[in-house]
Amino acid sequence: MTTAPVFAVVGHPNKGKSSVVATLSQNDRIAIALEPGTTRDRQPYPLTVDGGVLYTLVDTPGFQRPRRVLQWLEAHSLDAADRPETVAAFVHQHRDDPRFHDECELLAPLLEGAGIIYVVDGSVPYSAEHEAEMTILRWTGRPSLALVNSIGDQDYGDSWQAALGQFFQVVRRFDAVRAPFDQHLSLLRAFGQLEPGWEQPLAEAVSHLSEQRRQRRREAAALTARALADMLSWAEQRTLTVNQAASQGSDDLARELRERWYQRQRQREQSLRLEVEHLYQHTRLNRQEAELSWHRDHDLFSERSRKLWGVSRSYLATAGFGAGAAGGVGIDALTLGHSFGAGALIGGLIGAAGSVLYGDRLAASALNISGWNQGLQTARFGPVQDSQFGYVILGRAVDHWWRVAHRNHAGREPLDLQPTDTHWLERLDRSHRSELQRAFEQCRKGRPMDREQHQRMVDAIEAAFAAYDHWRLNPT
Repeated sequence: MTTAPVFAVVGHPNKGKSSVVATLSQNDRIAIALEPGTTRDRQPYPLTVDGGVLYTLVDTPGFQRPRRVLQWLEAHSLDAADRPETVAAFVHQHRDDPRFHDECELLAPLLEGAGIIYVVDGSVPYSAEHEAEMTILRWTGRPSLALVNSIGDQDYGDSWQAALGQFFQVVRRFDAVRAPFDQHLSLLRAFGQLEPGWEQPLAEAVSHLSEQRRQRRREAAALTARALADMLSWAEQRTLTVNQAASQGSDDLARELRERWYQRQRQREQSLRLEVEHLYQHTRLNRQEAELSWHRDHDLFSERSRKLWGVSRSYLATAGFGAGAAGGVGIDALTLGHSFGAGALIGGLIGAAGSVLYGDRLAASALNISGWNQGLQTARFGPVQDSQFGYVILGRAVDHWWRVAHRNHAGREPLDLQPTDTHWLERLDRSHRSELQRAFEQCRKGRPMDREQHQRMVDAIEAAFAAYDHWRLNPT
């Protein structure tokens, strides 16, 4: 069995070392701060898949006195052949010296066989003050890779790359917060070429991580399918006695059940989002989002919402249902014989105060009160007989999935789920459109799915993920 490689992430304080570790180890619990000295002791962060460690990143303190360290090394080295041993001697002699605590902590994993990932900030000009620490790292003789991680807006990457190339075997630009997944894999492949013993385990790591990414998308589609089926088929019920029915009018009862239905739908959407975030190992996300709400101030059935969020008539036709097949008071209220606007399915539902509302008509169609049976009467709100609701849930879920799946674990800014006005679902092929519509209709009619039907729904949602991913990366 091959040993999982270990990489020590080293460099000057406050240049993005912890961000690199967080992203490459898929760990958003790693502290990232603007103040130098946040990391005082080396800390290993293994990346595991299916219980096996693929590789380990070691977060280290930054260099504090590199010139002093280099002076000591040069004074105690006879020639180039003894440089690694001289570095080891320095660490052994100064491990309890508080002046060189940080240097000993960052050098120790290199002496134990770790590779070097040296991180610099490409948004500040290159300075010769870094050459002492780069020289020290070269003295260790360990396989080395340098990353230009631009933290600010300026770009001095070219000068950095020219200088770093004189000290390190591989030099790459790498934005720890925004680098796409393919760049993560590229770094692993590059390291595999630097050390013969790492080539096989890192090739296996690339394969495992690629497969993990495919599995996560599949699992996210299955989670979304379950949430959709649940939300589309959900109904709130209340059983009333004769006295209760007499004391509470139908309008009050409808309002009570509708509010309960709203709240339950919000909770179910939030639970789906948490499930997807945990699937991708994002456990500390803060979100900025428009709430899923059909209240008057942000109503799905306002005139503006109809224009902004409804799917187009051409989409409805290719999905396998037209005005006759759609039916229902809710969808009639939406269409009004006009084509919809562009932005259907992403983000929140933003209405306009004072615009024409159709929520009351929807509520009337969703409320059902049964006849008396043994002195009891049952009132039921839902499932909502509006085919558009499924597309709203789906669009919000797909947009959230995409932002989480493409978010690096070094990101600390809130996840922005605000609305947009661009349509994307028409890029989905016709067969999957039809499958989604059949699933939505079956759910809202309360018909349970068998395993094969559920699988087809998951397939269609995964295809929607792929279509959205392609649309976001190739918008024109």
